[in-house]
Formats: sequence, C-alpha cells, structure tokens
Amino acid sequence: MTAEKITVTIPYELKGQLVALKDELKTSMSTIYKEALEAYIEKNEMEKWQRGAELAKKDKNYMHFISEISNDTGDIYDYAG
Repeated sequence: MTAEKITVTIPYELKGQLVALKDELKTSMSTIYKEALEAYIEKNEMEKWQRGAELAKKDKNYMHFISEISNDTGDIYDYAG
C-alpha cells in the first residue's frame, strides 16, 4: 500500500486522549487516524445510501416500477425460442 503523510490539527485534549488510547492499544497514532478516517468515510457512505433509499421510497413512480419487477413468480423462462 502506498501511503502519504498528512498534517492534522486537533485540540490538545483530543491528542491526549489519542495518546492514551495508542498506549492502551499498543498501536501507532497513524493506525488510529487511519482506522478513524476509514470508519468516518464508511459511515458517510452508508448515510448517502440511506438518504437515497428514503428518496426512492417517496417516489411513487419508482415504487410502482419496483413493485412490478419484484412480482416475479420464480418460473423458469425459455428465451431460446
């Protein structure tokens, strides 16, 4: 994995908590920052999907379309003709 150094400005109190966590977990600050950023990005991506689903639920045409295509009976169709 290629990595890039970045600079982050945080309050002193937060840094103190991070150092204590780093020592408790016996890990690096970089690992804590990386995992926190990954979790933040994942959370925001999930929120985007949830907002999209909420918008879709409000769209009557979309919901009608989904209802029509989901009424599959499970039959096997022969398209070979």
